[in-house]
Amino acid sequence: MAGAVGFLALAGVSAEFGVIMLLYLKNAWERSGERSEAALMAAISDGALLRVRPKAMTVIVAGLVPIMAGSGTGSEVMQRIAAPMVGGMITAPLLSLFVVPAAFLLLRRRELRKTADAGAVKGAAANATL
Repeated sequence: MAGAVGFLALAGVSAEFGVIMLLYLKNAWERSGERSEAALMAAISDGALLRVRPKAMTVIVAGLVPIMAGSGTGSEVMQRIAAPMVGGMITAPLLSLFVVPAAFLLLRRRELRKTADAGAVKGAAANATL
């Protein structure tokens, strides 16, 4: 049961990492104003770079290490809660720094291509009616 509590806490932290990363990426994309693939790459780079330091500060918090090394009363239960958190604090930031921006790029690139294709079809239709 204690391990499940640790995984639930880790799921909350991971979800927070991902949501905040998406928010930063979206804001950087909206601020850029330009709608090209080069501007998308620059916006993703800018948005992700803004999150590196806060994420590193969150991960480096060493509050879980004394819990893992403790040997006092209740330490067995607390170690089972902290163990998933320690492992997850290594993998969750990697996921949100690499996988989330890559997924954002793929989805926004598809959106850019659909917009460009729709514009080309409208342009061709307008030229055909002239």
